[in-house]
Amino acid sequence: MLQSEVRVSWQALQEFTKEVFVRVGLSPEDAETEAEVLIWANRRGMDSHGVLRMPLYVKEVDGGYMNPKPKIQVVKETPAALVIEADLAFGPIVTLFALDRAMEKARKVGIGWAFIRNHSHQGAMGYYALRLAKEDMAGIIFVCTPPCMAPHGAKAAGVDNSPIAIAVPARRHRPLILDMATSIAAWGKVTLAKDKGIPIPQGWALDKDGNPTTDPKQVAAVLPMAGPKGSGLALMFECLSSVMVNHPLLEPVLYGDKEMAGHEIQNSVAVAIDISQFTDVKSYKEHIDNLIDGLKALPRTEGCREILVPGERGWREFDDRSRNGIPLAIGTIHRLQDVAEKLGVKLPVSL
Repeated sequence: MLQSEVRVSWQALQEFTKEVFVRVGLSPEDAETEAEVLIWANRRGMDSHGVLRMPLYVKEVDGGYMNPKPKIQVVKETPAALVIEADLAFGPIVTLFALDRAMEKARKVGIGWAFIRNHSHQGAMGYYALRLAKEDMAGIIFVCTPPCMAPHGAKAAGVDNSPIAIAVPARRHRPLILDMATSIAAWGKVTLAKDKGIPIPQGWALDKDGNPTTDPKQVAAVLPMAGPKGSGLALMFECLSSVMVNHPLLEPVLYGDKEMAGHEIQNSVAVAIDISQFTDVKSYKEHIDNLIDGLKALPRTEGCREILVPGERGWREFDDRSRNGIPLAIGTIHRLQDVAEKLGVKLPVSL
C-alpha cells in the first residue's frame, strides 16, 4: 500500500514556512506571523487553510497580487471605526494591524469596527477571532473575495463563499469559536482533495458547465450551505465590506472583468467588542461555561456519542497534532518540494 501522507512536527514545518516567506520578500517578523497563521490552521485540523496554500501564495507574489512590502495606511477613522488600505498586504500582516486598532477603539467606546480593504488571503478566520477572545473581547471577522460560489439556483460562480468566525471567552473551558464558510465546504478542501487524489462528496461543487461534479480537478464553483441562506449571507457580507469601502469584488467579475477572478484579492471586516464595557467579564465567562456544560449534557440522538460545541473538535485536533505532528498529503508535499527547490529552502527532515 502506498503511503498517502507523512507527519511532520509543527515546529519544523513552521520554521520552513517562515524561511519560504523571507525568501519571497517578507521581513523576518512578518514571515514569522504568516507562518504561524498557516501552521495554526494545520494544527487545528484545517489543512485546507494550512501550508497547502503556500505554493499559491508564492505564485501570487510573482504575479503581483500579494505584496510582501506593502504601505498599510489608515485612510478613514471615527471613534468606533476605521478603514485600512492594505496595498495587497499578506492577509495576516494587515489583519493583526487592524485587530490592534480595533481593540484600542473597543477599550474606549465599547466596540471597534475595522474595514480592511485590498488585502490578500488571510488564512483561517478563527485565528483572529480567537486572538480577540484571549483579550476578553468578543471577536467577529468575515471576508469577501471575487466569485467562487454559485448563488442558489445559479450554474456559475457569482458570490464568494465568504467565511465568518466568531469567538467568545470562557473561564473553565476554552473559548467558543465558530469558524465557517458560507459554502457547504471551503474551497481549500477542494485543493486538499486534489492533493490527496480523492473525489469530493456529491453536492459540494459544480463544473464549468454547471453540472454537479465529484472530481476536484473539474470544480468551477462551490455550492452554498443551506441554499439561499448561504448565498444570501455571502452577498450581504460583500455589501457590508467591499461595497462599503468602494472596492467591489463581485460586481466587476459579474460584468466581465476576468483579471480579478481567481486571485486572492480580499476585503474584510474585523469587529472587537469589549465585554467589560457591557457586563462583568468574570460573570460573562461563567455564563459561557454554563452554556457549554448545559449543551453537552442534553440527551443525544441515536448514534451520537457526544455533543460538541463550536471549536471543540479543533481544540482536540490541535492538542493531538501539537504532540504527534501534522499529517501532510503526498500531493501537498510534492508542491512544497517544488517551492523549496525554486527558492533554495531546505525542507524539514521528514519531507
